[in-house]
Amino acid sequence: MTVAMATAIAQDWHWQGHQIRWTVAGEGQPLILLHGFGASLGHWRNNIPVLAAGGYRVYALDLLGFGASDKPDRDYSLDLWADLVTDFWDAHIQQPTWVIGNSIGALLSLMLLVNQPDRFCGGVLLNCAGGLNHRPEEMIWPLGWVMSSFAKVVNTPKIGPFLFNQVRQRFRIRQTLRQVYGNRKAVTDELVDLIYEPSCDPGAYEVFAAILRSPAGPSPQELLPQLQRPLLVIWGEADPWTPVSAGKIFQKASGQQTIEYLTLPATGHCPHDERPELVNPLILNWLDRQTITNRALAVV
Repeated sequence: MTVAMATAIAQDWHWQGHQIRWTVAGEGQPLILLHGFGASLGHWRNNIPVLAAGGYRVYALDLLGFGASDKPDRDYSLDLWADLVTDFWDAHIQQPTWVIGNSIGALLSLMLLVNQPDRFCGGVLLNCAGGLNHRPEEMIWPLGWVMSSFAKVVNTPKIGPFLFNQVRQRFRIRQTLRQVYGNRKAVTDELVDLIYEPSCDPGAYEVFAAILRSPAGPSPQELLPQLQRPLLVIWGEADPWTPVSAGKIFQKASGQQTIEYLTLPATGHCPHDERPELVNPLILNWLDRQTITNRALAVV
């Protein structure tokens, strides 16, 4: 356990017959952190202690199939994880909660805000994915074509496990991170291990293959018109997976809804991990302003 994670308490919770790893730190209004594809609650190691010290009770969990949570061979979808998070809220939180997500965790956060407004009072999206699987038109060419072809090959029984074993090697994980992180200094041995170690668990290949063949799920374009909760959207401008141009829909929607949109230069797909010294204060400042606004509205 790193110094940054020392204040968090790791625990296990059983959901639908599966073990789910989660953690909590701090006291105050609850917020929950949702990681992206291939990541885990450890991806928030530089955020949890700061957000907790800012006066919030911070929850994070490994989604089913990732991190230290179980990795069953089954169909995966955003709806499955939404059910998981909703049930977790019912079991452990039971108070209006802020939700913060990165990549597919951000899209999942948006779904929860739209579909569960009584549980989730607002959220922060960090480089929000357009779907569980990237739609080719949302990625810089030829990356979309490459990812689509790769997904098909990975799901080939004779070739898929071999390819997965090659992709999950530490040096390749490092190469990938250096491509998608605008701040390459943030690509540390600790970060590589956070992604590599769960990939060695039984069932990791089956989860990887299943997710790559899963439906994309609802897009931000479908969800935004239904949004009734405040939203902060932060986008790394150097993201090759979900380029900053994909964030324009949030920028346009900010004229009609309570959405704040900002970008960070020289930052890639994971702003919270690449530049926590910038992102943490932005999140805390926004949360504090929402609290002040809510109090003012209550008085009126």
